[in-house]
Amino acid sequence: MSNEGNAHVWNARIHSNGWKTARGGTAFVIEPATGERIGVIGIGSPEDIDDAASSAAQAQEAWAATPFDQRAAIMREAARLLKERAHEINEWNVRECGSTRAKAEWELHAAYEQLQMAAALPMQPDGALYPSAIAHRMNLCRHVPVGTVGVIAPWNFPILLAMRSVAPALALGNAVILKPDPQSAVAGGLLLARVFEDAGLPPGVLHVIPGGPATGDALVRHPKVGMLSFTGSTGVGRSIGEICGRMLKKVALELGGNNAIVVLDDADVEAATSSAAWGAFLHQGQICMQTGRHLVHRSIVGQYAARLAERARNLTVGDPFKQQVHLGPLINEKQRDRIDGIVQTSVDAGATLLAGGRFSGLFYEPTVLAGVTPDMAAFREEIFGPVAPVTVFDSDDEAVELVNASDYGLAAAIHTRSMSRGLALSSRIRAGMVHLNDQTVNNEFHVPFGGMGASGNGGRFGGPANVHEFTQTQWVSVMDSPIRYPF
Repeated sequence: MSNEGNAHVWNARIHSNGWKTARGGTAFVIEPATGERIGVIGIGSPEDIDDAASSAAQAQEAWAATPFDQRAAIMREAARLLKERAHEINEWNVRECGSTRAKAEWELHAAYEQLQMAAALPMQPDGALYPSAIAHRMNLCRHVPVGTVGVIAPWNFPILLAMRSVAPALALGNAVILKPDPQSAVAGGLLLARVFEDAGLPPGVLHVIPGGPATGDALVRHPKVGMLSFTGSTGVGRSIGEICGRMLKKVALELGGNNAIVVLDDADVEAATSSAAWGAFLHQGQICMQTGRHLVHRSIVGQYAARLAERARNLTVGDPFKQQVHLGPLINEKQRDRIDGIVQTSVDAGATLLAGGRFSGLFYEPTVLAGVTPDMAAFREEIFGPVAPVTVFDSDDEAVELVNASDYGLAAAIHTRSMSRGLALSSRIRAGMVHLNDQTVNNEFHVPFGGMGASGNGGRFGGPANVHEFTQTQWVSVMDSPIRYPF
């Protein structure tokens, strides 16, 4: 690979006050498209987390006291270096994570935008003055850093989904311990550690420690970690939320989704199926916002399903490192078998397979299922794969009922020629994000992002929402002369 000359920096190591040998051993980096070993990472142990938390607590105070313009300058330099090293980072994203080149390029640019947004945060107002009922008192409420923020990032968009927590947390004066998934630890962690290190971030402020469940559990439970930002499955998120609740620790949870696109009877079917194919098949459907349910009015469902299946059959599946493809490999065999199980179970239950439903190795064909009913696995479960289940409805009320039948509430989309009709429906849909005449996979760095219900605890990433999420509010009252009380 093009970065072999730099591999010695992170090879078999973690980043914690410099590059260190991990106490938890090592793991091979496996390329999902070929099964080849393309690197070695260090695996952090609970002891490594403990050392990092102590170091971060010591470094954070000086970092928070660093003038805002100096913190912002480091964020901007990190953004510059991210762009400068785009080829290296993108190549790892393609080979390590199975990303297509276009997806990798988009993700890096989105992470760059996150850094630029974070650079602007420290210069924003950091408090507000409130009136007082007591004469000559001034009430100041200000945002102060949490202290140390733990970030647990997933493997599907490892750079962006790490950076959207790491960058604002750092910019607002916190120290950060990032635990990337071992399946994406190079692109989503170790290369980012090098970027911040070379940008001038002081030692001890950012630690990058790849690891599995034991490493993550140690991070969640550590008493010196004041906040945990987790992106991943709802099951793990519930467990983390319970632990943080008992410890009275701040927690941000961005969890799974079973996102619906609603196609009304007046929709542009050609445009709707374009959105649907993108939302369902982008990055092999391995996205929390993936369009996992296609709810289509009965009057156009045949036309919609046929056109969507045609789009699916025209997509190329293959090794994104060696050829130009639309879909790369799934991340591992466990994911593939789970996806295929949902497809086959739904077909056995009566769904009609219009396209796909086959795989070779970790390459799964984009799949369209028609005649999917609410009792089928393809409707009930988060698929997290390149599958588009189509379900029919007869009225707007039924469409809303079907969308809200899921415990998840991350994203939704509505296609209609009437904005008033679409807006009226959006207010009835239980989802943190609703997009009219678009698809469900959307992200803008300055807009609050998050879900409801089993999809997480609200919109918290993006622009000013970051300030509230990665700080705590402190009330300071000030008087020139002390009050004399009757006691």
